[in-house]
Amino acid sequence: MITEFSGPVWRILFHTQLSDPLAPARAPEGRFHHSGQFALYASLSAEGAGVAIRRYVSRNDPARVIQQFQISKAQLLDLRGRASASVIWQNLRATGAASPTWHFSDEARAIGADGLLYSSRSRSELSHLVLFRAEPALIRSVSAAQDWLPES
Repeated sequence: MITEFSGPVWRILFHTQLSDPLAPARAPEGRFHHSGQFALYASLSAEGAGVAIRRYVSRNDPARVIQQFQISKAQLLDLRGRASASVIWQNLRATGAASPTWHFSDEARAIGADGLLYSSRSRSELSHLVLFRAEPALIRSVSAAQDWLPES
């Protein structure tokens, strides 16, 4: 179901990304992108952003920041509560298979959605979103970035 969403979101970025905080994911593949597709991942809470990035944080990583943005009238396919959208896609992809989550984003892109809402895999009460484009009418910064340190 397509839902209109407006509200705050948070992103955790490397400090070096501050000059372009709305740049898409740097990895060529992710939970909801592949084959050169644009994907900007964010969380509906600062806590959720920390939970989402936990898998990707290493001890010797460069400095990171957290920044708040505002989403305005995004048309999102709402997958919250659907366990099949929150699988550990990396394990399946490592076998050479396509990620089963890609069919959700491919479908949403095909029907013209701006992105997806989905539940956190590890904490279902938290939600994340992915946008398929980052136009100023859709997402804008509302705060300066602040230093972010992972929980020990």
